[in-house]
Amino acid sequence: MKTIIGMNGACGRMGQRIIQLAHQDRALTIGAALEAAGHPHQGRDIGDIAGIGAIGVRVAPSIPVEHRIDAIIDFSLPAGTMAVLPLCRERKIPLVVATTGHTAEQRAEIEAAAHHTAILMAPNMSLAVNVLMKLVQQAAGILTNHDFDVEVLERHHRYKKDSPSGTALHFARIIQEAMGQTEVRHGREGLVGERPHHEIGVHAIRVGDNVGEHTIIFSTLGETLELSHRAHARDCYARGALQAARFLANRPAGRYTMNDVLGL
Repeated sequence: MKTIIGMNGACGRMGQRIIQLAHQDRALTIGAALEAAGHPHQGRDIGDIAGIGAIGVRVAPSIPVEHRIDAIIDFSLPAGTMAVLPLCRERKIPLVVATTGHTAEQRAEIEAAAHHTAILMAPNMSLAVNVLMKLVQQAAGILTNHDFDVEVLERHHRYKKDSPSGTALHFARIIQEAMGQTEVRHGREGLVGERPHHEIGVHAIRVGDNVGEHTIIFSTLGETLELSHRAHARDCYARGALQAARFLANRPAGRYTMNDVLGL
C-alpha cells in the first residue's frame, strides 16, 4: 500500500522539489498540498506549480476530514508549522518538522504534540548530515579534556531567513553536551582578548545560491581536525524528508528523530 503524504509549504522551493520526487516514487502518493489561506496559488493544482503536470491535488489551507493522510512533511516557516500542528494533533496525523527557526515556546508546543501523534523534528533532513552529527558527538567525547578549541562554520544561500542555521546550533549543542562549553559566541569583533576554553564559536556566511555547508573544527596547539558536509543540491534534504515520512507513517504517538530513521 502506498504512503499518502501531505506537504505543508507546498509552493516553496523545498515543497515543490519534494512534490516532484514523491511523484516519481512508486511507494508514495501526494494527498495534500498546504499553504496559508492568502497564498496566491490557492486552488491551483500543485503538479502544475511544481512543473510535473496536473495530479489532481489543489493547493488548500486545510485537509478535508474524509481525506486519508499517512504523514505530513512541514518545510515552511515557524508560523506555518504552528498552523498545521493543531490539525496533526487533533487528527493524529504523523508530522515531520523540517522547518527551523522556531522559538523555545514553539518547540515546546511541538514537543507536547508528541503525546497525541508521532512527531519527528530535526534541524536537518540530510541523511549524511545526521551521520556527521554522530561523528561529531564521538569526536567531541574523545577530545574532551585534551585542550581542543571548537568552532562551527556554516554557509547558506542569501535567501535563508534564520541565522545561524538550526543545524549549526544543533552541532553546538552536541559539542556542549560532550565537552562542557558554557557559551556559544556568534562571531567576534573588536579587542576580545584571548580565546577562552568555555566557548564555541559559531559563524554564519550567506552567499549566492549555496545550498548548505557545515564544518566543525577541533583544533589544539599543533594539529586540527575538521569534519565537513557539503550539500550539492536540495535533493539531499528532500529525499531525507521523504524517508522520514515513510518511517513515521503509522507509528504510535511519540517523539522520533533522524537517528531512529537511520537506525543510529
